[in-house]
Amino acid sequence: MARAGREGRGGQGLARVAVVVRAGAAPLWWAGVFAAGVGVLPPGVTGRRIGVLAGAALFLVGAAVVAYVRRGRYTALVRGAARAGKHDVLQDRAVTVRNWRRGHRWWLLLACAVALGSSFAVPAAGGLLLAGAGTGLRLKAAWLGRRERAADQLMWVRVDWLDKRGGRPAGKAVKAYRGTGIAAGDASPGGARRRTAALV
Repeated sequence: MARAGREGRGGQGLARVAVVVRAGAAPLWWAGVFAAGVGVLPPGVTGRRIGVLAGAALFLVGAAVVAYVRRGRYTALVRGAARAGKHDVLQDRAVTVRNWRRGHRWWLLLACAVALGSSFAVPAAGGLLLAGAGTGLRLKAAWLGRRERAADQLMWVRVDWLDKRGGRPAGKAVKAYRGTGIAAGDASPGGARRRTAALV
């Protein structure tokens, strides 16, 4: 783990906000694609054509809702971010992603199972909704990345303020974010893996 570069006392473990948001994007996307691909096989109650059309609408709605929900809360936390102290420990991207995915693995399996089951009524719709939710998380992480570039600082949240599954970076327990320079940590603005190692 890296350390932040300014003075501070009482260091905390910090996770990148955008990485926490982005952590669920790929699992939801692939679970949705799998459920939609398998779910299109049975004709269902509505028929495949109606099911796919309904699923496409649910994909767009799900992506939009997930991408835009709680943006006001994120914006307020970003505006009130304090500078991270030199004793704060920056959590590696891989650790943050692993914690989120371990904490949500049963929820992901349950969501995939429900999406598959719903295909006997509306083929592929449930899977496309899951894929839309994953797309929405990626869009939200990209939006956060644009905010980070505009502010020229990366946003971090205390690990102990996340929920027990390693998520909810804008939940009620989160009092404020902390900021670091744009080169801190091993994730680029928006939470993607850095292509080249940055000196911190």
